Amino acid sequence: MMAHSHACTGLAAGAATLPLAPLHGPVGAVAWVAVWGGAALLPDFDQGGISWKRALPRPTGSTVAQMWGPVSTLAAAGVGRLAGGHRWGTHDPLLAPLLFGALAWAAALHPWTSLAVLALVTGAALRGCHFVIPGRAETTVVGNLLLSFGTAWWVLHRSPSGVPWLPWAVAGGVLVHVLGDWLTVGGVPRPLAVPAAVLTGRRRRTALGLFRTGARVERTIAALAFTTAAGLLARHLLLR
Repeated sequence: MMAHSHACTGLAAGAATLPLAPLHGPVGAVAWVAVWGGAALLPDFDQGGISWKRALPRPTGSTVAQMWGPVSTLAAAGVGRLAGGHRWGTHDPLLAPLLFGALAWAAALHPWTSLAVLALVTGAALRGCHFVIPGRAETTVVGNLLLSFGTAWWVLHRSPSGVPWLPWAVAGGVLVHVLGDWLTVGGVPRPLAVPAAVLTGRRRRTALGLFRTGARVERTIAALAFTTAAGLLARHLLLR
């Protein structure tokens, strides 16, 4: 699926789980939904690098990899090598949510690491949903950095007890991403196929294969998901 499709479906899933979310207040509700949307882009942090054109370096890779320029694209290149390539290690239906959730749990233990993770997923959500945001500041490296870290600081400032819910939202968003890619022709690894491939050398994948990435049906799903997310979040805030 495309980046905006992942972001929209993540937002919708986050909004749908608001009644179960372990948080209080409108700031927490909005942050919960936004983290789901941003985390739904994290598995694509396995695509990134630097290409050279006319002797000048140019960041390449997925939307989430390019959002902070060379810093994020080089980091994504490292993640891609560790993951074994695109749609492999970071897309395992069981291991990926557990791994990302565990990293978010560790980050939530300290304010500074909480800030960094919140900024990362906020920046990803901003890039993924740029088509509904006025202006283009969120699509620039400096603008995205300022907006994401500023928003993350504000959320933590308004959350005296911290963000203990962060690992749940991150793991949920990652799972939404994996499920979204499973719907496409390309598919994802079979559950636990990544460690099995280390032993056997065989990469087994699974896919429902309903459509190709970028197809019209995917755009329809993204539009419905964004509308659902906006409606559920507004309803939640109005009823509080």
